Amino acid sequence: MRQKTSDLRQLYASTILHIRSGRATSRTTLAKALGISASTVGLYVDQLIATGHLSESGLEHGFMGRPKRRLMVKQEPGWFAGVEFNANRIQVIGLDFSGQILSGEKVPLPANPSAAEVEASILSSIAQLQTRQSRPLLGVGVGAPGLVNSKEGISLRYSFVRGWENVPLKSLLTEKFKVPVEVENNLRSIALAERWFGEHREEKDYIIVGPRSGFAIACVQAGKLVHGAHHAAGEIGLWPWPLSGDGSRRELHHWLSAPMSYRRLAGLSETAPVPDDLHTAMASLVNDPSTHWDEVAADYARVLGCVQLLLDPKLCLLHGPLTALGDRFCKAVMLASIQVAPALYEVPLKLVRSQLGDDAGALGAASLAMEAWLPTYV
Repeated sequence: MRQKTSDLRQLYASTILHIRSGRATSRTTLAKALGISASTVGLYVDQLIATGHLSESGLEHGFMGRPKRRLMVKQEPGWFAGVEFNANRIQVIGLDFSGQILSGEKVPLPANPSAAEVEASILSSIAQLQTRQSRPLLGVGVGAPGLVNSKEGISLRYSFVRGWENVPLKSLLTEKFKVPVEVENNLRSIALAERWFGEHREEKDYIIVGPRSGFAIACVQAGKLVHGAHHAAGEIGLWPWPLSGDGSRRELHHWLSAPMSYRRLAGLSETAPVPDDLHTAMASLVNDPSTHWDEVAADYARVLGCVQLLLDPKLCLLHGPLTALGDRFCKAVMLASIQVAPALYEVPLKLVRSQLGDDAGALGAASLAMEAWLPTYV
């Protein structure tokens, strides 16, 4: 029976994804990964070699049996752009078709930026990156902070940029660059970066912990991003703090954001200015013996302990400036979590620092575009 064009496109795209990720390196392993016959896989592989998307070269020797030729995704078909932003800066990065990093750039934003300023900077940043590439742009991914309707490509709300409400990022970028555009919450974009580039890329159940200008998490369960019915899964920065719900207090993101965490650790007032380079500033506090460490670690333990008992992830990956506090901070949080909730002995919280840098959100956004690619020649 003749297959639908949409099904064929998806099969070709899945073939590329399996080989690009390393889950399949030969026609035999690809057939197993796709769950189809080797003869059918051969037809797809031959077509993708003919169109210049795959190459088959060299010999991959196993311990037993005949040697197999190795399949590889080629770089030449084009590239994917990823852009991620917060209230302070925009980060852009490019990935070639094989998933290798091309180049990237960090663009600072003016103090207290408006929505129009951020939109213009996003467009110009991608355009500048495009001028440095000789291959065609195949897709754009965006990691946007706050609430995001990824299905419609609309960034719904972000409190730290003036006027940032219901911004149609997908339509804006599609009109400008004439390629498919994918929009996702920036922490969920970071979760994709971990899947492609992180040390724990084989994990299927994990949490991204993101204290930056605000505070939120992203959840991956059984290898799938969790979005929620209202696009708000992971927006725990909106929890009342303390959890008693006292209306006179503020929300969680105020107390556990990176700037406020630095102020608390350094013994500064709530309104004290913070250094522009929070990562370096945090690193200067690594050996600080003060009790402020215990206070901040205890608050993180209460929050992440609740998350652990609710979602039971294999591990939590810490991102952002607080990674500069080193393993000491992660260990302090894990120890405090057991004191806060003894039940965590049975389902222990495992908090580790990500080894990805500040460009993780842009990397994940580019990965989002890469994962969404479909061939146009079918």
